[in-house]
Amino acid sequence: MASEGEALTSTGYIQHHLQNMVYGKLPAGYVRHNADGTHTTLEADTWTLAHTYQEAKDMGFMALHLDTLGWGLFLGLVFSFIFHRVAKRAKAGKPTGLQSFVELVVEFIDNTVKDIFHHKNKLIAPMALTIFCWVFLMNLMDLIPVDWLPWAAQKISGDSHLFFKVVPTTDPNATLGMAITVFILMIFFNIKEKGLWGFTKELTCHPFFAPKKLWYLNILLIPVNTVLETVALIAKPISLGLRLFGNMYAGEMIFILIALLFSAGIVLGVVGGVLQWGWAVFHILVITLQAFIFMVLTTVYMAMAHDTHDDDH
Repeated sequence: MASEGEALTSTGYIQHHLQNMVYGKLPAGYVRHNADGTHTTLEADTWTLAHTYQEAKDMGFMALHLDTLGWGLFLGLVFSFIFHRVAKRAKAGKPTGLQSFVELVVEFIDNTVKDIFHHKNKLIAPMALTIFCWVFLMNLMDLIPVDWLPWAAQKISGDSHLFFKVVPTTDPNATLGMAITVFILMIFFNIKEKGLWGFTKELTCHPFFAPKKLWYLNILLIPVNTVLETVALIAKPISLGLRLFGNMYAGEMIFILIALLFSAGIVLGVVGGVLQWGWAVFHILVITLQAFIFMVLTTVYMAMAHDTHDDDH
């Protein structure tokens, strides 16, 4: 029974760290289960924070993940403030300190974009820089010990059961939200550069296209091309968002599992400390690589949206 209770406690610990701070609406008549074992029945539709995993689920699609939104906005402002401050104070000559680092990042992103994107669009390079730095900062939150900020949030709020996730990219709502934004830009630039007819032709006349003397076969190929191209188009944002989410979620899970060792005695606690340090060092590469991949793929998709396909068949 002891081992069973321990397993339940470990499961609860993991679930608590993987649950977002959800703010949503519970319908009238909903029965809420309080921490002291009592029950409360809502008399009217109520917008509130979820107290349990089930309440978060019952709030449905329109619920907000306040921790994801809060940390995402905060880290975006941090990035904007630092780069704006450096740009405002930049001086000619040999840069030093923070200015040197910022210029190194800007030059690296600019060169990467130039190697991938061979069209004229002043939006792409700044967008790539924003994506890389913003995603990197959100990923970087994964290196903060998993209990520190949730514990601080519980103490400040006075709620010992408060859900509080600090890594926005471990929330698929954040990663898929960014991916959908990229998808909208893809559609926009496709239509802008190729026109609505050109974009439609691209979806219906590729990848299979019959020679001109067999033009009538293209009519039969339109449904096949449309299905293949539509699936490929939709798969881009889905894979873009899920790739980032999957890698960061797995990394967060490993940190949580290592943290469980600290409650299993001195020996396992020492082992956990070594493992946590080793995984953190390796994870520095992961968080940087994932930010870079998201930025590169976004740039590639923008380049594809600007490419035109002139058929010489």
